[in-house]
Amino acid sequence: MAHNPRGPLTRIYLDVCRLNRPFDDQTQDRIRLEAEAVLVILKHAESGECLWAGSEALDLEIAETPDPRRRARVRLLAQQAHETVSVREAGRMRARELQALGFRAMDALHVACAESAKVDYLFTTDDRMLRAAARHSAALRVKVINPLAWPAERTER
Repeated sequence: MAHNPRGPLTRIYLDVCRLNRPFDDQTQDRIRLEAEAVLVILKHAESGECLWAGSEALDLEIAETPDPRRRARVRLLAQQAHETVSVREAGRMRARELQALGFRAMDALHVACAESAKVDYLFTTDDRMLRAAARHSAALRVKVINPLAWPAERTER
């Protein structure tokens, strides 16, 4: 892993909708911009400028992707993560707490895994998850953001 002169490596987590974005229909401006943002984030991870944490929750959700070609592409992309967090009982308990706050089950599991991996940012394009995270940001141990917001976040750090 490359040395980061700006201090400790930024730790990131991308949910499945984020990993799917480069394979979505790029004719809509928002989707195209988010896809480009995710590719920039992945480039930073590949170069060693940040550490990418994946999880068993990602693997479970990817396995449920109905299109076998897309599933294979996203699985290949997810395998590039630097580390994979296991879903343990503490993570399942935390996910239940997050569900009680209004997060959907899989979103809650992703947040719990991201917290367990001690990441700085969980990237998602899921508007419902972003709204829930904004409402309950004080209760979270990870910042949940749209990848388009990351450049501004990085300059504030």
